[in-house]
Amino acid sequence: MYSPARSPIHAELSRQTVIIAQVVAAMFMVTAVGLAQRQPPYLADRGDGIPTSMFGDYIRPGELKVYPFYEYTSQKLEYKPSELGFGLDQDFRGPFRQHEALLFLAYGLSNRLALEFESALFTSARLRKDPSDPSAMPAVLRESGLGDTQVEARWRWARETLSRPEIFSYFEVNFPLQRNRRLIGTQTWAYKLGTGAIKGFSFGTLTIRAAGEYDEADKQIAFGEYALEYLKRISRNWRVYTGIEGTQDEVELIFEVQRRLSAGATLKLNSGFGLTSKAPDFAPEIGVMLRF
Repeated sequence: MYSPARSPIHAELSRQTVIIAQVVAAMFMVTAVGLAQRQPPYLADRGDGIPTSMFGDYIRPGELKVYPFYEYTSQKLEYKPSELGFGLDQDFRGPFRQHEALLFLAYGLSNRLALEFESALFTSARLRKDPSDPSAMPAVLRESGLGDTQVEARWRWARETLSRPEIFSYFEVNFPLQRNRRLIGTQTWAYKLGTGAIKGFSFGTLTIRAAGEYDEADKQIAFGEYALEYLKRISRNWRVYTGIEGTQDEVELIFEVQRRLSAGATLKLNSGFGLTSKAPDFAPEIGVMLRF
């Protein structure tokens, strides 16, 4: 007697139905996991990484970041001929130009700790003498070679929540690799200790930070850098940054755009504009942040 339940066609249809049901269930599971992992709104601009010392950049545990970049600086530099080896202990202002090819490295050790290394692998600087300077300093002073080199540790004290900002600190050491230089690099050991807070809002993410500095030459602690920063993601591939950053009486306004080129590369374009007379007048930067 013929039985439909034992039909090969019926059995094949049953197997196909089971497979379709499994695929649909898997799709629902993936969707559910994606929804569960979706970041809260206050992290929409920056993600959940630790802030690095690069503008609008954050790093996650196990992540390596490599950032080769170029920076140009133009300003009326305040100098003392005596500090440059030419005797006269008086302040003057001379046109200063500097080109730097830099490399930045960062690695996220954990959810709380990240380490950084940054070096100006090649620096070329030129200072023109103030016409009113009567010292024996030449009309143009030039230096080139290895520039500032530093390491930094970044520590997250508390994660951001809906009602509480993220709190972080950083400690930086500058190496005295140019003791015989005057225009470029660092001549004595220098240290920086700072802290900051980050909070995301519907209109963007705000960061405020400040630091104290100690220089081996001055042998005293001074109020160092300070900044108020704003970051906004405007699409999947574009973010914009602006900030006011200063060190004592040198204050700059900074703008940056970030273009995501791929999952592991982001183009960064920014420039600083002096808000005070002692700050750089114009300081553009360009580079590609690589993530591994």
